[in-house]
Amino acid sequence: MPAQDINVVALVKGSERYVFLYDDDSRAEALRMLGRYASNPDLSFTWYDAAVLSQKVRQNAPRSFRTRFVPPADHAA
Repeated sequence: MPAQDINVVALVKGSERYVFLYDDDSRAEALRMLGRYASNPDLSFTWYDAAVLSQKVRQNAPRSFRTRFVPPADHAA
């Protein structure tokens, strides 16, 4: 059975540590968890923190998981 890679994104805020571990199959759940943490008023984890870490999660995705926005071409009539 091949070994599954574990991805890590982390944030240090003062004395607090937020560490998220996920594999490629649970990437979407990791992104949802960042949102749950950001919406929890008992945590210092903000929506900005979630956005930054979400970007890291997406950047660490294998190429087959990445999507790229390509703007439509300008068509002059």
